[in-house]
Amino acid sequence: QVQLVESGGGLVQAGGSLRLSCAASRGKFSIDDMEWYRQAPGKQRELVATSSTYSSTVSLDSVKGRFTISRERAKNTLYLQMDSLKPEDTAVYYCRVTARWGSARAEYWGQGTQVTVSS
Repeated sequence: QVQLVESGGGLVQAGGSLRLSCAASRGKFSIDDMEWYRQAPGKQRELVATSSTYSSTVSLDSVKGRFTISRERAKNTLYLQMDSLKPEDTAVYYCRVTARWGSARAEYWGQGTQVTVSS
């Protein structure tokens, strides 16, 4: 089983920055990809960015140029650097990890971390 711990959320003013972290536990498994999602109240959960084996991509058009996804493989940790934050970025942000044990695969979700951006 993979355990995920998210951190870095909080309350910031518009134009400010936050850096989210998602740390995965160690075990007899390998991690194929790690992703960031977000969900605002009353809204559908949406994919923000993905870090796969060979690429890192920000998928959400509204945050391109402001958010950066990165991964520190030695620590099994995913980051989301968020700059020039806007009130519309307010949401709960979730980390998603796909883990593999040989031919078996499973996905895990972090507990979520609240990001609130004030005007």
